Amino acid sequence: MNLILLGPPGVGKGTQAKLLIDRFGIPQISTGDILRAAVKELTPMGAKAKGYMDSGALVPDEVVIGIVEERLAQADCQKGFILDGFPRTVPQADALGQVLSGMGKSIDHVVSLSVDKGELLKRLTGRRACANCGAGYHVDFAPSKVAGVCDACSGQLVQREDDKEETILNRLAVYEAQTAPLIAYYQAAGVLRSVDGLGTVEGVQSDILAAIRA
Repeated sequence: MNLILLGPPGVGKGTQAKLLIDRFGIPQISTGDILRAAVKELTPMGAKAKGYMDSGALVPDEVVIGIVEERLAQADCQKGFILDGFPRTVPQADALGQVLSGMGKSIDHVVSLSVDKGELLKRLTGRRACANCGAGYHVDFAPSKVAGVCDACSGQLVQREDDKEETILNRLAVYEAQTAPLIAYYQAAGVLRSVDGLGTVEGVQSDILAAIRA
C-alpha cells in the first residue's frame, strides 16, 4: 500500500505514521531524513544535493525528486511506503506521479488530516523541551511534575524557537499557500481520504483505517 500523509504542522502526521508502520510493515519516508542519508552515503543524487547544501543554496526540486526515487527503489518499499512531508507542492506531486509511473507504481491513498488553527497553535506553542537532556513535555497534554522543571534531570524547560507563535503562524501560512492545494489535486485524482485529526491518537488511527478500507 502506497500512502501520502497530508496536513499542517502539528496535525499529528508523525504519530499516525508510526502506527501505520507497525500495522502494515511499510517504511515511513521523510524527505529530510532521506536527504541527509543520501548526502551521508554520497549516492548520485546525494552528491548533487551536497553541492547545493554546502553553498547554502536550496536543493532544487529535481534533485529532491531524484533522492525520493532512489529511496522508493530500495527493497523495503516493495510492499509499499508512507510519504510524510512530500510532496509539498503541485509541481512536486506531478513529478512524483511521473516517477511512480516509471516504476510501475501509483499512490493508493492520500490521507488528509485536518485540525483547526486554534488547536494547532495550542499543540505547538505548548511544547517544551529540557535544555539539559532534551526530554519533551507539553504544558497541557504532558506537563512536568513541577512547572518549568524536567522530571528526569531537573533541567530547565524551554520553548524552542520553532514552537513560538509567530514562527508557527508563518509555517501555517506557507502550508496554506504551497501545500493545501494538494487536497484538491488528489481529490480530483480520486485518492483523497479526509480525516478529522481532532481526537485521541487511537481514535484518529481508527478513522484513518476506516477511510482507507472504504
